[in-house]
Amino acid sequence: LHEIGCGYYIITVMQGSRFMLAPNKAFSDITGIAPGEACAKRDLIMDIALSLKKYDIDLFLYYTGDGPHFDKIAGPAMGLYEDYFAGIHGKVDKNFVENWATVLEEYAVRYGDLVKGWWVDGCYKTLGYNNELLSIYYNAMKKGNPDVLSAFNSGTASFVSEDGSDTPIKWYENEGFTCGEDNDFTYIFKDRFTNGAQNHLLIPFGDYRDGNICNGWRNTGVRRSKEYVADYVRKNNEAGAVITIDIFVDCHGNFDPEQVEALRYIGKKIRE
Repeated sequence: LHEIGCGYYIITVMQGSRFMLAPNKAFSDITGIAPGEACAKRDLIMDIALSLKKYDIDLFLYYTGDGPHFDKIAGPAMGLYEDYFAGIHGKVDKNFVENWATVLEEYAVRYGDLVKGWWVDGCYKTLGYNNELLSIYYNAMKKGNPDVLSAFNSGTASFVSEDGSDTPIKWYENEGFTCGEDNDFTYIFKDRFTNGAQNHLLIPFGDYRDGNICNGWRNTGVRRSKEYVADYVRKNNEAGAVITIDIFVDCHGNFDPEQVEALRYIGKKIRE
């Protein structure tokens, strides 16, 4: 990451299942699932945070607002409705959000200012999320780092405004940066902020190959040339915006060599 020239790195804490990247007593207490059966025994997040600090690379964490919704034990224990598991998107309620925020808060307090921000997926209006419920997560994050940044993904609305114009939006009232989930390197910002939130996009680098543009996430290869992406990132940086690039990481922690080579080129061109 240092050789590439990254200023920050985002790593996934969890994604829908019971499995968590680091120990969490609150998760075990609420679900009754023993450490090592859901939450990892090794604190990989702390190991990575301390390693990144040596190179002055900030750490951000990816989390989700719909919790362990794929797991038939952890999900209901957290307070998710049964119809969530019947393929029907049930509504989250305050009980679930407070339970899930307890898990988040334990991580936030443990890592303190080693974590500079959170990108929280699955905070959709269709699930019942609003400013009141999102504030519970926000306040949990702030207990670990009062200067922490946050972005909450509201789904497709994160990239389409109320008036139908094609632009990222600020979803939660206290967001520090726009969620900005997108599928390709096409949108270019004109300025740094949207309603006070740092303009930001999250885009997959992977080649989707099969024609489905959404399949580039956590995929190998590069969908656009390194020259194109370098120019794209530069244009957004000049406007004050930030671009996060999703890359492939295998189960041993290895990056895709083709993507690493392209990112080295992009980092060098941006620094120049």
